[in-house]
Amino acid sequence: MNPKSQDEAVFRTSQLEENGGPGHNPTANPTMGEIITARFSRRGLLKGSLAVTAIAASVSPVALILADEARAEGVSAFDFTEVEAGVDDQHHVAEGYDADVLLRWGDPIFADAPEFDPAAQSAAAQAMQLGYNSDYIGYIPIDGSASHGLLVINHEYTTPHLMFPGIVTIAEGKISQAPLSKEQVDIELAAHGAAVVEIRKEGGKWQVVRGSKLNRRITATTEMEVTGPAAGHDRMKTNADPAGTRVLGTLNNCAGGVTPWGTFVTAEENFHGYFSGELPAGHGEAAAYQRLGVPEGSYEWAKHYDRYDVGKEPNEPNRFGWIVEVDVMDPDSTPKKRTALGRFKHEGAESIVSRDGRVVFYLGDDERFDYVYKFVTAGTFNAADRAANMDLLDEGTLYVAKFADDGTFEWLPLVHGEGPLTAANGFASQADVAIGTRLAADLLGATKMDRPEDIQPNPVDGKVYVLLTNNTKREENQVDAANPRASNAFGHIIEIAEDGGDFAATRGRWEVLLKCGDPSVAEVGATFSTATTSNGWFGMPDNCAIDAAGRLWVATDGQGPKATGRTDGLWAVDTEGEARATSKLFFRVPVGAELCGPLFTPDDETVFVAVQHPADEGPDWEPFGRPSYYEDPSTRWPDFKDDMPVRPSVLAITRQGGGKIAS
Repeated sequence: MNPKSQDEAVFRTSQLEENGGPGHNPTANPTMGEIITARFSRRGLLKGSLAVTAIAASVSPVALILADEARAEGVSAFDFTEVEAGVDDQHHVAEGYDADVLLRWGDPIFADAPEFDPAAQSAAAQAMQLGYNSDYIGYIPIDGSASHGLLVINHEYTTPHLMFPGIVTIAEGKISQAPLSKEQVDIELAAHGAAVVEIRKEGGKWQVVRGSKLNRRITATTEMEVTGPAAGHDRMKTNADPAGTRVLGTLNNCAGGVTPWGTFVTAEENFHGYFSGELPAGHGEAAAYQRLGVPEGSYEWAKHYDRYDVGKEPNEPNRFGWIVEVDVMDPDSTPKKRTALGRFKHEGAESIVSRDGRVVFYLGDDERFDYVYKFVTAGTFNAADRAANMDLLDEGTLYVAKFADDGTFEWLPLVHGEGPLTAANGFASQADVAIGTRLAADLLGATKMDRPEDIQPNPVDGKVYVLLTNNTKREENQVDAANPRASNAFGHIIEIAEDGGDFAATRGRWEVLLKCGDPSVAEVGATFSTATTSNGWFGMPDNCAIDAAGRLWVATDGQGPKATGRTDGLWAVDTEGEARATSKLFFRVPVGAELCGPLFTPDDETVFVAVQHPADEGPDWEPFGRPSYYEDPSTRWPDFKDDMPVRPSVLAITRQGGGKIAS
């Protein structure tokens, strides 16, 4: 999940955030593209679906029609009328379904919260309202109900030119944006973080329980506890927190997860952009910060708060980039930054219980040429005692993935004292491994990936899906017949199977489920089945969801008028049988938006989605054709009122008349 930029000279932009940035991995570790090339160049491995994947990378889909005829005639697991792909200022959902706006940016979530007034915003009001740019969505049932529960929602980042009136001006054909005031920065701080909102389904429609005692906003100023190996370490200490155990706030909360014991875990992703200034000469964090792109300075917060200036608080960035756990059943609880799960640009933390009761979390590091991780708890899950599980995330083993060209992979443990992770290489303790996870993974020779985002285990069939959004920095010398994309603009999805179906295993096998992009263009090398229509293909896979039936749903980030000629959306993807690799478009977002956080209720009768940064495109959409900002947005979705700005929102999609989605 990354903000889109339309005028780099004016509006906030982040080189690292735009399409995953240039990548800061200096190692010679093999890339996933090189490994895919090597694997599918080995004739002995071209069998079954792997053969189709490899051959399709170099042959036009037209030439594959006869060979793929059986799969094309296969029956899809998804039953709905496909949406037509395209670009406009509305959202669109499959025929026979309603996509109702449940929560908008600024909607009050407490009984005493003020109504949203875009012309009179304040930090105090924003802290009682839904935050900006909702991303991950999780659902935690109340009393086991699929129609009454808590919605947990991440608020990733802010887009000031669409949030604040009067800061963008156009004169003599030139566009400019004024610096943000301290009050506006304070609103941004309050618009970050997460929300916990009680919801109930009544008469077939979801409603917010505004007066619920469980409703909560978490912001960039909420006090949090640091736990695990990095707690209290010298690299975590600041002037405001000399003990190194308390942090104010959480930033750039992207994807996340819900634990088996009913807590919410939220992932801190592109935290580097919030910091400015220069480290003192010779500071010990210089190499580590370079590996993370810190400081980038795309936010203006350091002008008003010293903690975001690395020249004044050089350790402050070490306090971000973690997985944060929130006990949603106690609105007064202190969120905890669980440092045992490592520090990097986290995308997601989906979990599953292994055979022996240990809990496994899958973690992506969302940047070009970075890695796939998983964390396995030392303790086991106790379904009969919620309290016994509350600190499971403080002890366990963090692993990084290394993929081989024979279709196998292994999980390499990131444990101090093992292999190169010693004091001689800069790792004096497990705290150093946790704080410098990327550097530790570099030394282990992990596989450099094409922007690992969501990683989702499937409890029904035991597979794990790794979504790789794109990597346009792949070099020409990596091109061959089996991997023709010198610039992987559209991404791909890898399917892995842990040994013996045990999610806690340290080895397994992998294959490519899909190479994404337009299959009608042979040079793209997309591998959708020939049953996929012109509306069904997609690029830039980002988030995904597994419904109760074990079916895969994929959300995209990066499509648009310029990239693909279609907006982002939610696609249903077959993974089994003759219909494998068939995709169908179920929902699409308005212009400029990204589709985030697809989440199914336990009964599969609702899918929640977040529509992030709508209207953050203008020049590339021909009917609009100019910069989009607060007073003149490319869409006023979802309210379509002249006095209301465009508002990122959470939607509830249900079948008209009731029933399961796509069944």
